[in-house]
Amino acid sequence: MNSKEILELINKYFAEKRYDRQPASLYEPVKYTMALGGKRIRPTLMMLTYKMYRDDVAKILPTACALEMYHNSTLLHDDLMDNAEVRRGKTTVHRKWDANTAILSGDTMLLMSFNEMMSCGDDKLPSVMRLFSETTLEIDEGQQYDMDFETRDDVREEEYIEMIRLKTSVLLACATEMGALLADAPDADAKRLYKFGEQLGLAFQLQDDYLDVYGDPKVFGKAIGGDILCNKKTYMLINALNKADENQKERLTKWLSATDYDPQQKIREVTEIYNELGIDRLAQDKINYYFTEARKQLDMVSVVDERKQDLRLYTDQMLRRDR
Repeated sequence: MNSKEILELINKYFAEKRYDRQPASLYEPVKYTMALGGKRIRPTLMMLTYKMYRDDVAKILPTACALEMYHNSTLLHDDLMDNAEVRRGKTTVHRKWDANTAILSGDTMLLMSFNEMMSCGDDKLPSVMRLFSETTLEIDEGQQYDMDFETRDDVREEEYIEMIRLKTSVLLACATEMGALLADAPDADAKRLYKFGEQLGLAFQLQDDYLDVYGDPKVFGKAIGGDILCNKKTYMLINALNKADENQKERLTKWLSATDYDPQQKIREVTEIYNELGIDRLAQDKINYYFTEARKQLDMVSVVDERKQDLRLYTDQMLRRDR
């Protein structure tokens, strides 16, 4: 079963999932959210990792989909905190319903994901739930750091990397290690696969930062420059603030404090500062570094190369790489 077939299996699972509990007003936003689709990266990673050791991939589908439901629960809360209007081309839950509904339905999805996760089997339950519980806690820590950074102009690169490790990477790492745990992989492999997912997640998030400035909108799937317009503390902006000379910092600060401006002009001029500072090359080098580190971890996993090929191919596609 390749990644495309796994994605079809995951989408079918959610399409057929029933939400029979009451009140319907609590579960309708859950159903709406899970029907929005998406790349389903986390459950796919879990199942591809499991597949390196065992062929009965469908056996862990409910556990993998529990991770996807949890991920989507965090998006309801993220969208509310960011006051976002659109998610995957559709109205966000707090806009379609209201803020209270987004909070409560998001919490419900979290609890549903924990309940679904318990289908992993009694022998795996302690290790799976320890990993899942620690991951959910770390993600909340990462979200708080992200919020704290909004009011700071002195965020260091290493602080930002730690924030995205917590907010984004640990869930990919959880997916890959959990796939190994469920497949009874050796402990050493499970640890390497956690590190693999973590490093992959860092590369993935940094690529998002890069593509928001330098991506092709037709390929990236959304208009570029969104992070610039909302002054989001990305890898790009943090490094620009830390590396700018007096003149560049003055120009950058002008745009960060501006309230009345032409959006395209702001995107154009901030990007020009990034180019002057070589932020584009800096970001590409960092993406390549973490991607290479991820591949090193996968290379050390103790299964034959042939069984790693589907996972390698999938992660290459994630990072839009040809090798």
